Amino acid sequence: MRHRRAGRKFGRNPAQRRALLRQLAISLILNDRITTTEAKAKELRGVVEPLVTIARDDSAYHRRLIMSKIDHEPAMKRLFDIVAPRYETTPGGYTRLSKLGVRRGDAAPLVLIEFVV
Repeated sequence: MRHRRAGRKFGRNPAQRRALLRQLAISLILNDRITTTEAKAKELRGVVEPLVTIARDDSAYHRRLIMSKIDHEPAMKRLFDIVAPRYETTPGGYTRLSKLGVRRGDAAPLVLIEFVV
């Protein structure tokens, strides 16, 4: 039984899972919205929302902390300069999931994950 076992595995080992979520986070930060499967989007929320919370306070320490997590300079700059200032007074809930239907090939449920404006 999987009682109290949080997180999804996506059929990958831990390093591949971290890389997948890191790349999805970078894509979301750079593009403001991406289309992916529902399971991946739900896991992505747990990665991106803490990054936005950290980026709301712009300091050298927080920039290094974000770089240690996503390791992508343009995404880090966009997160601090454009994305985080939108949510200075918002206590959380920076993303929204909108269901799009199912993928044609394998009927996986697709969602649009985007930053709330």
